[in-house]
Amino acid sequence: MYSQELKNKWHDDPKNWKLGIFYFNTADKRIVISKRLKLFGWTLNFANPLSYIIMIGLVVAVYFLRQHHVKTNYSLG
Repeated sequence: MYSQELKNKWHDDPKNWKLGIFYFNTADKRIVISKRLKLFGWTLNFANPLSYIIMIGLVVAVYFLRQHHVKTNYSLG
């Protein structure tokens, strides 16, 4: 496992942040990391392929929940 000092160094390195908001570090195996400004929550490590599966899963879940909500509202009328 990597030391916390090394993880902090990766996190603080601007080269690991694409467009300033997308964390992309192939050496870092974490999937979820804190954002550059920790106050703003968490983000995914887009160098990890599992992060794309998580994103697709979230989009699909929102889509199906939205479809269910629309059908439920129309059936009440």
